[in-house]
Amino acid sequence: MGYRGMVDKQNQARDLRAQGWTLTEICEQVGCSKASASLWCRDVEIDQAELGRRRLARNLAGNEGARRRGPNKLQRRKADEVAEMQAAGLARMAGLSERELLVSGLALYAGEGAKTDGSVKFANSDPRMILFFVNWLRSCFDVTESRLRMRIYLHDGYDIDAATSYWSKLTDIPVTQFIKPYRAVADPSIRRNKHPMGCPSISYSCTRTHRAVMGMIDALLMLTPQHPVERGDRRLDAPSGVAQLVERAPVKRVVASSSLAPGAD
Repeated sequence: MGYRGMVDKQNQARDLRAQGWTLTEICEQVGCSKASASLWCRDVEIDQAELGRRRLARNLAGNEGARRRGPNKLQRRKADEVAEMQAAGLARMAGLSERELLVSGLALYAGEGAKTDGSVKFANSDPRMILFFVNWLRSCFDVTESRLRMRIYLHDGYDIDAATSYWSKLTDIPVTQFIKPYRAVADPSIRRNKHPMGCPSISYSCTRTHRAVMGMIDALLMLTPQHPVERGDRRLDAPSGVAQLVERAPVKRVVASSSLAPGAD
């Protein structure tokens, strides 16, 4: 290509850029590298509105193409394994006994529940967690329904009435037992995802029930070899607390080097 042809390409690229074409589109249309297109068009005044529209259209077209192509081999393998493990989990957990339900709920409460004496409290944005908790509480303890309370944490802009109705139907806790919700103002610099139904907090005011829960959690975490875990026809010695767990854990030796790993002292 001669000098004249190169000048024509430059002029065409500059005209297209002024019209809001993206550099990628210019390269495809003119037949040049992205570096050349960027150099030729660096001082061109761009129609920003048109540029934004073209970028959006290109992204949408790319997403649509990805949907038409479908998942790749690795994605299909992952989906198959997830489905397989879900089916295996359902089969293994079928027929949950009363004792197993009790222990499962204690483990959940040990990680997520309130530890302050006076009432049993649990908060989570996952409806499955909330439903499991209320079923566990009602099944494993003598609950006085009128003592149950719920408070919803919901960002401004979402329908509090819809959220209240949703959680009330899920948990069978009457709306009259909901306390004043907390309406949060989101900080876009630290949070983008918000739950349209909010995050409910359930509380059951009963000191005795809370102490019973915490007592069983303590027992669960402090099992000793004198109280082995039964598994079929075998007896498994359970760890006798955190100290013995640490003693049995393998020591991870640190290899001396010229630099420390991130976070090392």
